[in-house]
Amino acid sequence: MVFCLVQFLYFSKAMSRKYKFHNGSGVYFVSFATVYWIDVFTRQIYFDVLVDSIKYCREHKGLELYCYCFMPNHVHFIFRSTNEQPMELLRDFKRYTSRKIIETIQDHPQESRKEWLLWMFKRAGNKQGNVNKYQFWQHHNKPIELWSTKVIQQKIDYIHNNPVESGLVVHPEDWKYSSARNFQEDDMVLGIDDIGFFN
Repeated sequence: MVFCLVQFLYFSKAMSRKYKFHNGSGVYFVSFATVYWIDVFTRQIYFDVLVDSIKYCREHKGLELYCYCFMPNHVHFIFRSTNEQPMELLRDFKRYTSRKIIETIQDHPQESRKEWLLWMFKRAGNKQGNVNKYQFWQHHNKPIELWSTKVIQQKIDYIHNNPVESGLVVHPEDWKYSSARNFQEDDMVLGIDDIGFFN
C-alpha cells in the first residue's frame, strides 16, 4: 500500500513537471482544446482569427512557429518564444483569440448555433472562479519540451496526421489549416519558421 502511494506521488510529480515550461528558450509541443471539445472551427471566419493572431505574434511577440494544425475543436503547435517567455506568449494568444472568437460569434449574422455556443461558454466560465463571463479554451496546454531531431519529427508527423486520423482528409497536405502544406512549399495560408535541425 505504501509502495503504491509512493509510486503514485512520484508519477504525479513527474507528470506535473512534464507539462510545464521549464526552459524559456526551449522548443515546445503544445495542444489545447475548446471547452467541452466543441467544434467551433467550422467556419472560415473563426479560422481567420487564429491565422491573424499567429501572424501578429510572429511579427510582434517573438513567436517562432515551426509546425501547426488547427482542428475543428483543438490546436497543435510546435513553437519557441524568442523572448524566452513561452508560457506568457501562449497565455496571451489564448486570451486574445478567446475574446475575439466570442465577439465574432456574437456578431455573425449567419451563426445558427450562436445562442447554444454562448450558453456553453458561459456555463464553462461559471465553473471557474477566475473567469468573468465566458470561457472558450480549456486551461491546460500540456507543453512538452522537444530535445532531439527524432522527437521533433515524431511530433511533426503526429500533428500533420491529425486530420487524416480524424477522417477529415486522405492526405495531410489536403487539410487547409496545417503546416503539412508549408512542408510542400505552400505558404499561402500561414507562414512558418525554419527550425533548422531536421528534414
